[in-house]
Amino acid sequence: MTPLEIGYTAIAGLIVLIYLGMPIGIAMLGVSFFGVSMIRNDSVALRMLGAAGNDSLREYLYAVVPLFVLMGLLVTVSNVGKDTFDVFQKLLRRVTAGLGIATVFANAVFASITGISIASATVFSRVAVPEMTRHGYTKKFATGVVAGSSVLGMMIPPSLLMIVYAVLAEQSVGRMFLAGVGPGLLLAVVFSVTILLLALRRKDFVYERTTDMAEFEDFPVSRLIVKSVPILALMLVVLGGLYGGFLNPTEAGAAGAAGALVIALMRRALPKRTLWNLMVETGQITVSVLFLILAATFFSRMLALSGVPRELASVLVDGSIGPYGFLLIYLALIVALGCLIDSISIMLIVLPIALPVAEAAGFDLIWFGVLTVVAVEMGLLTPPFGLSVYTIKSAIDDGTLSVGDIFRGAFPFVLAMVVAMAILIAFPAISIWLARL
Repeated sequence: MTPLEIGYTAIAGLIVLIYLGMPIGIAMLGVSFFGVSMIRNDSVALRMLGAAGNDSLREYLYAVVPLFVLMGLLVTVSNVGKDTFDVFQKLLRRVTAGLGIATVFANAVFASITGISIASATVFSRVAVPEMTRHGYTKKFATGVVAGSSVLGMMIPPSLLMIVYAVLAEQSVGRMFLAGVGPGLLLAVVFSVTILLLALRRKDFVYERTTDMAEFEDFPVSRLIVKSVPILALMLVVLGGLYGGFLNPTEAGAAGAAGALVIALMRRALPKRTLWNLMVETGQITVSVLFLILAATFFSRMLALSGVPRELASVLVDGSIGPYGFLLIYLALIVALGCLIDSISIMLIVLPIALPVAEAAGFDLIWFGVLTVVAVEMGLLTPPFGLSVYTIKSAIDDGTLSVGDIFRGAFPFVLAMVVAMAILIAFPAISIWLARL
């Protein structure tokens, strides 16, 4: 077999192993070792595996992963999500479908201090959904709004997916974070417009009853300010330090984790057992992410050795479909994979193949990364996988609410994401202007 044939065989083998249920990381390591052994020999494969582990995991940058994960978990247990929703509910309650729009913007702010979509889905399914249904919104719409807006957790920095992409694409994490601001705000606006259109055109989809007789929780401006202080303080520390150039991403993660710890302690939300559980969960998430990055690095090097990316670049970019034809196929493939496997796994499988092609096509890799994250996040809302949908279902103890209802409620937001992606493709400056300053 030629190296090219071995590379294609390894890709096919990876797909088969994943389909059979083998963990993604182990499958990638296995086919990568097989591929290098066939192209060269076992000793070269062992040395390359060691080099991949050494090169991919010793970077100081990787300390950002546990720090941002810990910050997100601490913020979640501190009821900062509820305070964020309360603030936006107070500000937007008189707007048409105001609670839906409040949920979107509360999720956007919460995303800027957590970076994990599943955390947003869990928090707001328990905070926003009961309040929206109490005020006459349908459960389908309420859960759909939470599912749709939860994707902002991976778009607005800090974002775990942005970190993974930056590492695989060898781009600056700080620049990737900056690149996510414009698209994140665009998504929030597009979601809000979608909610307004649904409220005006499809009232039966949005409202269970036309008249809202339930009372809003009322609190004075002073309490509104008190609720806003922890949110604004964390945003100032993390995003202000990062964008102001005072902190690099790792330092911003450390400052954010320390700030979130102070807030949790002040609110007495951290009994000893809870703190220990959060530390263990942080370790588990971090190790799983780093192991997957190791596997993806080895897989990428095996593919480079086989010549598959170079061959694909020649066929796709120089062929009849052209660069943008490749881009559309790539995004469609990611959305399709999102129906089956989780976000990080999609990126680790596809990016080692796609990045050399994107570079050969002359695409800005930061812009390409933003499009990748948006497409990957669509998978959180599409059946049958739809991780955000199942997270919401597990968080809400309601036998009358089916998974199908949540998927139907989230569908308008999938369409909204398609519109947002088209805008980002047509106007790349939305993604890259801030990152290039």
